[in-house]
Amino acid sequence: MDQNISELTIILRLCLAFTAGGIIGLERSSRRQVAGLRTHILIAVGACCLMLLSIWLPQSFSGIGDPGRIAAQVVSGMGFLGAGAIIRLGANTKGLTTAASLWLTAAIGMAIGAGLYLAAFVTLILAIIALIPLNRIEIKVFPNLRSKTLEIVYNHSNEPDIEPVLKVFKDFDIEYNSINIASRAGFGRKTKILFTISLLDNVSIPKLANALKACSNIEKVEIKEKF
Repeated sequence: MDQNISELTIILRLCLAFTAGGIIGLERSSRRQVAGLRTHILIAVGACCLMLLSIWLPQSFSGIGDPGRIAAQVVSGMGFLGAGAIIRLGANTKGLTTAASLWLTAAIGMAIGAGLYLAAFVTLILAIIALIPLNRIEIKVFPNLRSKTLEIVYNHSNEPDIEPVLKVFKDFDIEYNSINIASRAGFGRKTKILFTISLLDNVSIPKLANALKACSNIEKVEIKEKF
């Protein structure tokens, strides 16, 4: 690593940070995450700039100052920014991976700013492996469990036979946590049942809805997020 930072070195490191942040940001943008291309680029370049500053200050003022102080503040500050990428949707939580990628992008930016090109490059490659190939493997082997509200309307006001519905649940490996049955004149002599269900990410919602509609006496099926 160079003892003194030249103007050419500053430009090179900032451009490399821009590129590294852009690579991770593209993957996040492709998944329509709240923090995408521009956010990751800004974090990488900003972290790199702050790291350059933390190295430059002691060199410019005869060793006065601690190069690690600014870097430490960048790491702790990323916690606040990462929290903004986490979204709570009822029982479901989204954005944890994006928050982690923001923190990692800052680390890559600081590594480039410090001139640790090999460490930054290897970290970037490992990050891409974790975000793309491992994501596909994880979905197949360990699919996420999502909570949904299922509304079923029967075309009669009699006590409904829910056995066919429970059989569909079993076929699709779905668990139901609660059930609420309502039958009154306000529904036009119809019966409405509300299920709170838990289903895997790889379950096809259209296929599930069609399977439920195929059950006898069911007029309407609606599946929505549980809030």
